[in-house]
Amino acid sequence: MWAVAKKEFRQYFLSPIGYIYIGVFLLMCSITFYTNIFLSQSTNFASIFSLGATVLTFLVPVLTMRTFAEERKNSTEVLILTSPTSVKAMVFGKFLAAGMVVLLSIACTFLYYVILSFFGEPAFSTSLVAMIGFALLSLAYVACGMFISSLTENQVVSAIISMIVFLVLSFLSDVWAGFDPFSIIDAFTTFESGLISVHDVVLLLSFTGFFIGMTVLVMNRRKYVK
Repeated sequence: MWAVAKKEFRQYFLSPIGYIYIGVFLLMCSITFYTNIFLSQSTNFASIFSLGATVLTFLVPVLTMRTFAEERKNSTEVLILTSPTSVKAMVFGKFLAAGMVVLLSIACTFLYYVILSFFGEPAFSTSLVAMIGFALLSLAYVACGMFISSLTENQVVSAIISMIVFLVLSFLSDVWAGFDPFSIIDAFTTFESGLISVHDVVLLLSFTGFFIGMTVLVMNRRKYVK
């Protein structure tokens, strides 16, 4: 698993994808920091993630579209499925690699907290909780995007479907109030306000675990079908 994770993580930075993800993510954070914090002279660091779900909707698919779709397109999937590494280890390895890129980008946002500290006293606990919530939301998106990538050999199709799914998730609770307890966006909003709810933590982790499990099932099926 760790060997797969290291290999995949390295691949993100041997290609432009890793740099594009982190660069665009930090650019959007910089714009949000300037408009929501600097111009309003606020010390609410958590507001830097106010557009977090929207940013993830369009960035995470770019990161995850190649995880499995590329293997199928290049006809290297058979080699991976027949290797000594188990399917579960392979899936977890790819998830960890994409997750590390995401977490690295989130860690970089701490620079904005340091800058903000020179102009005021941002609440550290609230800021930390917001970062943890955003990290959990990001990993949930990565797991879902990775699952969608396992269903197709076309990276562009994978990215588009992922964006559509993420957009649906963003407006799910607006369609029917009954979806509120299952909305990962609403769960993140709780973190953004500086509160940690067991329900929200379990929901985000369950969402992530569900799609990792579904990806394992899809790849196992492909292994035995082949």
